[in-house]
Amino acid sequence: MTLSDPTLRVVLYEGTGSQPLPDRERAQILQALLERGYPVSCTRAGGSLSGVSGGALVVLGRFLEAQPPSAPGTSGEVEVYFHDVEGRDAAGILELVEGTRNELNLDKPGAWKPWFPVIDYSRCTNCMQCLSFCLFDVYGVSTEGKIQVRNQNNCKTDCPACSRVCPDVAILFPKYRHGPINGDEVSDDDLRREAMKVDISALLGGDIYAALRDRSAKAKSRFSKERDDTRALKERQLCLTKLKDQLDIPPEVMASLPTLDEIRAKADMALARAQQGGQASAGESSRSSN
Repeated sequence: MTLSDPTLRVVLYEGTGSQPLPDRERAQILQALLERGYPVSCTRAGGSLSGVSGGALVVLGRFLEAQPPSAPGTSGEVEVYFHDVEGRDAAGILELVEGTRNELNLDKPGAWKPWFPVIDYSRCTNCMQCLSFCLFDVYGVSTEGKIQVRNQNNCKTDCPACSRVCPDVAILFPKYRHGPINGDEVSDDDLRREAMKVDISALLGGDIYAALRDRSAKAKSRFSKERDDTRALKERQLCLTKLKDQLDIPPEVMASLPTLDEIRAKADMALARAQQGGQASAGESSRSSN
């Protein structure tokens, strides 16, 4: 059998009717499939996969009930193949996927692009901060209004800035060196206790109240040195400089953009004005009470 769409996509399913995978096993499976070049999506409890049309889809999971070996998609254009992965390691699961691809007479997938973001939708709150912060139009919004990685080839190697400012540790870069950016386990207790909440408008010197929230957040301890908004801002500035060289942007355009020092100065000025306003309000309240 040969499909008109040569793409074989893979879904790691942990939703209703299946048992979740341990974090380490999930990471190993994803790495094995991605390194072989397969497009992979993850679906957790309450999640769903949308926007799939044409070709074949392999659904992997620890299913609680027997699954048919294959079934037509809801549109009738996608053939879905189910594989129960209970008791199989990453190498065995990769063998299952490869076997399905061979049966369908599909070409081998291309090499894995070494640098691109992956969204963990079990954590993502759809706040759109990654879309606002990224300089390279990597992110987009689906027809359902959900954030997605739309232009992964636009992503710049060694720039994990969007992951550093994600409020819920929902953006992963599998090729990054350190956790939690590379997908290492982050416990719910860690998130509740020390999750870094970065407001993009505060980071870029916009909203006064957001600047105050950002200043407060900096005073708290971070569960990982890699969750660093200061480094994110520097990486963003470095990418902007490289972009100027690559695209030959006119100097007057670059000159109109705020520098790192200007961004910080604007945020500090906004904070100072807010503090002065707060002190004035406190003084008036004191005189009124007297």
